[in-house]
Amino acid sequence: MKILIVENEIYLAQSIATKLTQMGHSCKSATTVKDALKNDTFDAVLLSTNVSGQNFAPVIEKYKDSIIILMVSYVSNDTVSTPLKQGANDYILKPFMIEELVRKLNHLQDYISYKKESQTYKNYLNHVLNKDVAQVDLKNIKFPILLKTNCQKIADAIVFNYVKESKKSFVFVSLTDSDAIEQIKKIKEDELIYLINFQNVKKSEKAKILSLIHNKHVILSTTNLSEEVEGLKVIEVKGDDGVFEKGDILSIENYVKYIILKYQSKFPDTELSKKLGISRKSLWEKRKKYGISKRK
Repeated sequence: MKILIVENEIYLAQSIATKLTQMGHSCKSATTVKDALKNDTFDAVLLSTNVSGQNFAPVIEKYKDSIIILMVSYVSNDTVSTPLKQGANDYILKPFMIEELVRKLNHLQDYISYKKESQTYKNYLNHVLNKDVAQVDLKNIKFPILLKTNCQKIADAIVFNYVKESKKSFVFVSLTDSDAIEQIKKIKEDELIYLINFQNVKKSEKAKILSLIHNKHVILSTTNLSEEVEGLKVIEVKGDDGVFEKGDILSIENYVKYIILKYQSKFPDTELSKKLGISRKSLWEKRKKYGISKRK
């Protein structure tokens, strides 16, 4: 890591820099706030709150995207509480063991990395999942429930929307996993569980799974719309995207209808009719035939 040490006690700054350098880190020291604000980028900043008579808030603001650990001689609003509110990540009390400082650095580095990774996955899921899926309110539903859809992405979108709005976490298990039943057994009683691919489970195994999820917070998903399960609240949601998910062969009529519904908001009529191999007049006639309103 590239680390900036802001400390007016030169011997202490040199001692910290020497030990961190021996561990493979690259260190630079600054004895004043002015020096610390010079143009450069760092993975972490070790900021002493004992820099007498100097306001170190600008350092926190400048390096807000870096790991900032306060090095303090005592805990107070000025040395800890206020800087943490301004954006510092953590503090360590002087004198300290260098191993404890490194532990905090590694912990915060992992935390920031996981946070970025988590946000990337959330952004990807929001992009991939069907944003036009019908809103399904699961707040007052008694679990377990059976969610029947003709497209797996619809079920995923419903569940992800639910956990996002209710601010809950959940455990995901695909029932096609060889150890799916063992996974379910290990999950705590009060955790929300999302199980998919119930349509692919053998009939003899389905009874075991239903027995395991009895009275648990479970959302069981299937793409088999004819699936019948006694004792479970059933919610059925259909969507046009599902026609390709199950490998169905569409008639020409249904294919044209699907393409118009799916892409009319993305392409002008001239280009859409060209892609379908029909005239603009034919496109207009097909909209009228299928009862499709043109999206603006």
